[in-house]
Amino acid sequence: MISFTAKPSTSPTLLICLFGATQAVIDAAKAVLDPERYSVITPTSQSEFFHVIEAERQQIDCLVLHTGPSLANLVSWLHDHATLLPAVILQPANDTDPSTQQALLPGSLDFERIFFYHSAEIYLSESHLDYLGDEINRAIAEFLTLSPVCRLPVTPAAEPDLTTDLTTQNFLMLQQRRLTDKLKERLGYLGVYYKRSPRNFLRNLTANEQHNFLQELKKSYREIIIGYFAEGASLNQKIDAYVDVAFLADIPVSKVVEIHMEIMDEFAKQLKLEGRSEEVVLDYRLTLIDTLAHLCEMYRRSIPRESSDS
Repeated sequence: MISFTAKPSTSPTLLICLFGATQAVIDAAKAVLDPERYSVITPTSQSEFFHVIEAERQQIDCLVLHTGPSLANLVSWLHDHATLLPAVILQPANDTDPSTQQALLPGSLDFERIFFYHSAEIYLSESHLDYLGDEINRAIAEFLTLSPVCRLPVTPAAEPDLTTDLTTQNFLMLQQRRLTDKLKERLGYLGVYYKRSPRNFLRNLTANEQHNFLQELKKSYREIIIGYFAEGASLNQKIDAYVDVAFLADIPVSKVVEIHMEIMDEFAKQLKLEGRSEEVVLDYRLTLIDTLAHLCEMYRRSIPRESSDS
């Protein structure tokens, strides 16, 4: 079963450093980011940006940078100072460069494409700023899985620097541990919430995708039902997997109940055809209660904790 070992949060918000965008984009970004979840700092010059990074790089949770003439200089400075952080890179809504078009829509990430900062960076068009919070969350999730020996952009003129490489790797591991601990404090488990994307929510899928998804979900739950009263540790794994899938797809509790009832109706009809008592299906209320308890706990843990002044 899923276990939660949350501890009180001392830093309920994520610190975002947004730089390089126009004031209109900055204002729009701040408007869509929940102040209870995100704190945003917006340096107004490169020198101020560099100062903020040097002073706060242990506290900054994600960079939001804008493509433009200064981006290469910013990234070069970050590399020279052995600083790797989660990053969302904003692109103008009218960007027509075919090399970057694949990265304009939320949720896109192609590890074969050219990247500026590191291979876990996320791209987002200014026309999709409503998704900024989700893409920041995804950038953090991708960063947490970034290898300490991750690929960095190759600069032909640059000389290999083993000392800088080792410092970068050490900082990456330190930053990943800090973010992991912060997610544990805020959510009570290892950042599962940050793997959620509205693009994968059941309600945002096409009708055909919804049908296929629910059929697979129903199949998984039927396997849980069949083995629920049997001995074996695999049952816990099946329930965990089922709850994870339902949580990432933002499945409402009512839909889980509906799937349970559909399967119970099917079982009852089969028992009736076999001349057996249908009352046995009542025992499986325990399965539903067990599953719902885990799912509700996942949803509860995904709600940011409010800081207490007491």
